[in-house]
Amino acid sequence: MAPRTKVEKRMDWDSGVKYTKDEFIEYYGQKKGAKAWNEADPTAWEPKAKVKAKAKAKSKTESKPRKDLKVCVCGGAGGIGQPLSLLMAMDPNCSELCVFDLSIAMVPPAGVAADLSHIEKKASVKGYVMEVGKNPIDYLEECLTGCNVVLVPAGVPRKPGQTRDDLFKINADIAKGIVEACAKFCPDAVLLLIVNPVNSIVPAMAELYKKKGLKPENIVGVTTLDCVRSNKFVGEITGKNPNFVRIPVIGGHAGATILPLFSQDKAGASIDKDKIPDLDKKVQDAGTQVVEAKGGKGSATLSMAYAGARMGSSVLAGLQGRRRTECAYVKSEITDLPYFTSKVVFGENGVAKVLDLGTLSEHETKRLEEVKTTLKGEIQTGLDYAEKNNLA
Repeated sequence: MAPRTKVEKRMDWDSGVKYTKDEFIEYYGQKKGAKAWNEADPTAWEPKAKVKAKAKAKSKTESKPRKDLKVCVCGGAGGIGQPLSLLMAMDPNCSELCVFDLSIAMVPPAGVAADLSHIEKKASVKGYVMEVGKNPIDYLEECLTGCNVVLVPAGVPRKPGQTRDDLFKINADIAKGIVEACAKFCPDAVLLLIVNPVNSIVPAMAELYKKKGLKPENIVGVTTLDCVRSNKFVGEITGKNPNFVRIPVIGGHAGATILPLFSQDKAGASIDKDKIPDLDKKVQDAGTQVVEAKGGKGSATLSMAYAGARMGSSVLAGLQGRRRTECAYVKSEITDLPYFTSKVVFGENGVAKVLDLGTLSEHETKRLEEVKTTLKGEIQTGLDYAEKNNLA
């Protein structure tokens, strides 16, 4: 029997996973795939001495040192917050992690921080707590000062029978307290909001930032979970590795405002057109599926933490000078709506560019109008809130 040949794999730094040359070419295409393969880390099968020599040579030629970046997770002791804090503590670009939450949280933030401080990663971790009813701006100076990225999975989940407007009235004030503190103590930080309803909360907070004279582009709605789900579902249908599926999801982050562009990915475009409307609906209803599977005792906490960390890691990489592209809900001029989810390039100053929608299929073009009609009203809810309120 002939000996098995080792297939060389190289590290794709965008995903942190090793792949074969064929996999690079399948995902990136022939020309870009070959280039990506050449740029990938080729040390998977090389002798240790050679690896060390290459690392030493590389360290001498690096143009600029890695920045020390501080991250805060507001709501970091909750169902989303704890796994999100874990994943951010593991990010190589995170030098300092602050875990903030209220005294009524599942566990004390100091306990989450103590737990995370024992993992073998470089980030130092510290917890901060505040009593219910207090004002964050009076308690978060040390926590937020110097922060580069603030992730906000705070707020209350929607209860049965509660409308999104009801939820907005509660969560808008919660988000405003945190955003107000960020405006004072880390005005240049990128704020990644996971506070529902995102479609209304983000416009409200961004407009408040604008009234304060700060960059509204620094308020970013995290919609990454819609992309993550779309990639996973397409991978299951086509048999492709979801790591190599990249479905852009545009519009908003709730129900019918979620529009996956399956036509813009090779694997997604290979799916029978007759199956696309059902797949589209599956992505829209995925959150409800999780709630039902948990018997009403929880929502999508783990997958949301994963998606939030993916967005957080992309922003951190961008701040380090390694640009990343993710779909996000931001202030936008690519449609006639002032806020919209589309591909966004993150760079050294946060949002570097909001990309156009690209070519849409017939189904996607029709759905886009439905998305815009619903989203328009939800954006207006946020704008009305910002008109009646101000940041301290």
